[in-house]
Amino acid sequence: MKIAVIGQSLFGQEVYSHLRKEGHEIVGVFTIPDKDGKADPLGLQAEKDGVPLFKFPRWRSRGQALPDVVAKYQALGAELNVLPFCSQFIPMEVISAPRHGSIIYHPSLLPRHRGASAINWTLIHGDKKGGFTIFWADDGLDTGDLLLQKELASLLSTFPLASTLTFFNSTLNTSGLVPEGEVLAIPGAHRPGLVTKAGLILFGNDDKMLLVKNIQLEDGKMIPASQFFKAEASSALELTEAELVTAEAVRSAWKRILPSVSEVDDSTDFFKSGAASVDVVRLVEEVRELCDGLELENEDVYMATAFGDFIQLLVRKLRGEDDEGDSDIDYVEKSVNKLELRMPHQLFIGGTFVDAEGGQAYDTINPTDGSVICQVSLAQVSDVDKAVAAAKDAFENGRWGKISARDRGRLLYRLADLMEQHQEELATIEALDAGAVYTLALKTHVGMSIQTFRYFAGWCDKIQGSTIPINQARPNRNLTLTKKEPVGVCGIIIPWNYPLMMLSWKTAACLAAGNTVVIKPAQVTPLTALKFAELTLKAGIPKGVINILPGSGSLVGQRLADHPDVRKIGFTGSTEVGKHIMKSCALSNVKKVSLELGGKSPLIVFADCDLSKAVQMGMSSVFFNKGENCIAAGRLFVEDSIHDQFVRRVVEEVGKMKIGNPLDRDTDHGPQNHQAHLNKLREYCQQGVREGATLVCGGNQVPRPGFFFEPTVFTDVEDHMFIAKEESFGPIMVISRFADGDIDAVLSRANATEFGLASGVFTRDINKALYVSDKLAAGTVFVNTYNKTDVAAPFGGFKQSGFGKDLGEAALNEYLRVKTVTFEY
Repeated sequence: MKIAVIGQSLFGQEVYSHLRKEGHEIVGVFTIPDKDGKADPLGLQAEKDGVPLFKFPRWRSRGQALPDVVAKYQALGAELNVLPFCSQFIPMEVISAPRHGSIIYHPSLLPRHRGASAINWTLIHGDKKGGFTIFWADDGLDTGDLLLQKELASLLSTFPLASTLTFFNSTLNTSGLVPEGEVLAIPGAHRPGLVTKAGLILFGNDDKMLLVKNIQLEDGKMIPASQFFKAEASSALELTEAELVTAEAVRSAWKRILPSVSEVDDSTDFFKSGAASVDVVRLVEEVRELCDGLELENEDVYMATAFGDFIQLLVRKLRGEDDEGDSDIDYVEKSVNKLELRMPHQLFIGGTFVDAEGGQAYDTINPTDGSVICQVSLAQVSDVDKAVAAAKDAFENGRWGKISARDRGRLLYRLADLMEQHQEELATIEALDAGAVYTLALKTHVGMSIQTFRYFAGWCDKIQGSTIPINQARPNRNLTLTKKEPVGVCGIIIPWNYPLMMLSWKTAACLAAGNTVVIKPAQVTPLTALKFAELTLKAGIPKGVINILPGSGSLVGQRLADHPDVRKIGFTGSTEVGKHIMKSCALSNVKKVSLELGGKSPLIVFADCDLSKAVQMGMSSVFFNKGENCIAAGRLFVEDSIHDQFVRRVVEEVGKMKIGNPLDRDTDHGPQNHQAHLNKLREYCQQGVREGATLVCGGNQVPRPGFFFEPTVFTDVEDHMFIAKEESFGPIMVISRFADGDIDAVLSRANATEFGLASGVFTRDINKALYVSDKLAAGTVFVNTYNKTDVAAPFGGFKQSGFGKDLGEAALNEYLRVKTVTFEY
């Protein structure tokens, strides 16, 4: 017999295979369109067998059959239609066309549960009876006469647990899932279930796993399956006056959606009061309007069906205290600095923490003692592709590109607030992972990060174009305007000296402009970036907007630079790597790039300065953040008449510095970031001594565990020496003399470098200060101060220190494109 098969799924594939095995001729297969680029199993099998395959998104429109679709079907000359697990509405012109009509095969016991989701409803309702049904198709597909029916025991008949629990949101896609957790005995089952961080794992007779995310208790309450053994949730929140107002507004929304309910109180159940699935969507939208763009998932409504529970869930989300995602985060927990740290250590892709491809991981090291903090997932090239795809989808199809600029700003403000709430934890992680002195981390590493997000949150709704007068096209007139638009997916590659702050400098501007981002933190300092990822979830940043991939530069950074869907790279690091990135960006897709690279920043100290301040700020210019500072004064030029006095006082101050555990509140100088950098500093000092510079103090590793290096001072440094030209990126002060009054000569020496990131001058003479600041070839000039950066002040270098700006309004331009639109009227 000539048969047309119209259906889907593995069940459809099995029916199709049996029909062919029985000798029937399959003249055509009709299945659903590919979903997320993945073909239906029935379609795959037909394609493999060379059977004509059709994937119509629909068969009729507004109740009428589509003529071209019907014509393609009729051309096959089918004598019978078989519809296994068919979910599409097939018009009667097709149902009635074959001389033997149309039958449906369905893996369920009809008529109790009908439709393509019948087997799901059998499970959801906990029916102990299941079966297999063959029936005639009609205009409703599944309301025709039954031809054959066989009753079978339902899967649930072996699970007495099902009498008290209902399973939701289950999946057979358990790749990478480790079956470890608390055992849940299920009488009659092949083996016990497991309650894991990911959910409830059930095992089939073939030991394949089914992962259940949510379960509904007998009393109707739904909980994450991972919480099955945990105690009841904490006591109810006490609402503020503003939250009570919001609660009443939401109560009114429930009344509008549930007209049959006379009064909505805390016990009112959304679904038992008559709500349907379309009402869930309506409630989610109403909440978004009432709560400044707060985005609930449909699942949130199913998890809190009673009004009182729903308000509690809503308020937790508004406060950023929602912990429902905790079960999906595999934390490393440590007691440090009188805090209980909870640190994510996996990749962050599409709003979810996941292991790297192949389970690749590496140790991140505590520079204070050389111990292993934890293992961190090590991203592979395939992980980069997944993260870029998630960011691209979030940019093109997600909520991020649809919300207003003001709502985007609200989310960034909320993120800044959460960072402030967790600032002690973030600063402690920075001290632990990067060796940052805790008090400095609290003020600068974390404090400036918070300020940066608040600053750029305020810019979100102030990004605007302009109107431009152009020549008129007589007799018509013209209007030309410009629009500033986000560029799309951005890749951000950050260094290890200020892990969180450098992330914030770039990411805040990137997000304010409306882009999505894939961030590669430095491989040696990934932990604050991953904690930041967790906070973005709490802030309600949509999934896929921010993705974070710890990994090597040669793999992850290179793939970002090469990726055709990445439209901008922001990089801070060495000049050598920056050049390589710039080349890759050009060769791949001419992507936009901004680079903040190496420096050898000169600091000129004139004899007419405030010497006490010059010594104090000169110390800070070199030793701030252990010298791991991109704008550190790489070379000090001190006027001859005060040179010896300046050096003597600097050495006295160096002797007072306390070197020790960065978590101690009185520590001035913590460990260098990692072993390789410590080795580089030792070699740097040895080179200086070999070339004839005078090592006044320091120059050695501190004899204690960890990566500690002595604050170091060199004098008698000549212009040709290695240490006069190359950046140390460590606590090494390089001092050279210059002749009294010879301003132009010292300027020439200060500018005799291919770097131009920052510079400084100390003098009481305003004319001299202005003259020198005009002549210094650097992106930043500090006068009678140093290291004074601010979120509103543009920051970036000249020459081989790179181009482009972080911070200030100028930073937004790095993440925007300008479109010109001209009208004639």
